[in-house]
Amino acid sequence: MPASSSAAVPRRRRESKAARLARVAEIRERMAARYPVVTTALDHRSAWELLVATILSAQSTDVAVNQVTPELFRRYPTPADLAAADRAEVEAAIHATGFFRNKARSIQGAAAYLLEHHGGEVPETIDELVELPGVGRKTANVVLGTFFSRNEGVVVDTHVGRLSRRLWLTSNHDPVKVERDLMALVPMEEWTIFSHRLIWFGREVCTAKDPRCDRCELADLCPSAFKVGRFVKAAQPRRGPGNPKGGAPVNRAGSGEPQGGAPVNRDARR
Repeated sequence: MPASSSAAVPRRRRESKAARLARVAEIRERMAARYPVVTTALDHRSAWELLVATILSAQSTDVAVNQVTPELFRRYPTPADLAAADRAEVEAAIHATGFFRNKARSIQGAAAYLLEHHGGEVPETIDELVELPGVGRKTANVVLGTFFSRNEGVVVDTHVGRLSRRLWLTSNHDPVKVERDLMALVPMEEWTIFSHRLIWFGREVCTAKDPRCDRCELADLCPSAFKVGRFVKAAQPRRGPGNPKGGAPVNRAGSGEPQGGAPVNRDARR
């Protein structure tokens, strides 16, 4: 973990724009050092395969998706093959990814839409991609940034949203608003790779329930460091007139026991 930084953790949420940009610049630099070359964990050989895999990854894991897509693409290698497939067979093929009925409807709908409007080819603009069934900005940004190397937005999945809020880069929970906030803080040429770096960091270090603040390269830049999971620092007792040494505060109700302890049974003393 870096010993010092020109950027500092904000003490209040009213961080100046200049201070936030300086802090984000340091975050970007450290993430680039940890992940100099990184991309999606979804296995794919074409824009079509990446599109389908990303749709299947919703509320699932990349591991689960990568387990089902080889056989799925072997049986249905093109949009035409998938569009013409039996729905029940498609559902069975993707069952392990969860929500398989909705996902089967989405990927077959996307295949049919591509055949009807784009000659079976995946379009290269976000406005065209989000017209496909099952495709929102996140999926469109994954395909555009990862396969076509076009930075038209920031990929905001659960990891990116969580880390962005913990780092105080946004206070929003709506993915579109989170994306807007990140686009204002990160240079356009880094939109896609910054997303991938946060995603990998969210899997490996800053996990949802038990972030490893003890080995986090961003801890000295993060307002949420040591406030979540097993590494939460114990609250320091306050000093005051009734607690000059910083020990357990005295219960002014007269019992003499520290506040927060077991309640005294007054009747038992009589």
